[in-house]
This record gives sequence, structure tokens and C-alpha cells, in this order.
Amino acid sequence: MTSNYSSKIEISAGERTKAIFYSIETDNKFYDENPTHTSFSLDNKITIMIDAQEISHLRANLNSTLRLVQASNDSIESVKI
Repeated sequence: MTSNYSSKIEISAGERTKAIFYSIETDNKFYDENPTHTSFSLDNKITIMIDAQEISHLRANLNSTLRLVQASNDSIESVKI
């Protein structure tokens, strides 16, 4: 895919990083009609790469992905004992 726009996001959430990664990666696997190319990797931090043909698609995917990260983090925090 040749893209006109791209974004790279790196997220480190301490001990929650791995759980957040698996949560958002799973969501991406089941979104075949996504107009962007989105890839995730996990090392000591989550790296999210998004490539898109249109800036509006990039923006929409960034917003959705960052909301998923926040929701995952909030969910983990809410059950912390």
C-alpha cells in the first residue's frame, strides 16, 4: 500500500502495557474493512503504525485507536485490587 500519510505512536503503560497491547491488537484483527493499514508491535512499549491514503482516514483511525488504548487502561485500573 502506498500511502500519503502515516503516523507512529509509542505507548508505555508500565505493567499494563502487555494487557493493553493484546486488547487493541485483537480489535484490529476483526476490522477487515479498515481503510487504513494499521500494525501493532510489542517490545517494552506498544508501537502503532498507521498508513492511510487520506488524512481523514488517518485521523479517524488515530482517534479510535487512542480511545481503545484509554478504554483498555481505564478498564484495567477499575479492577485493580
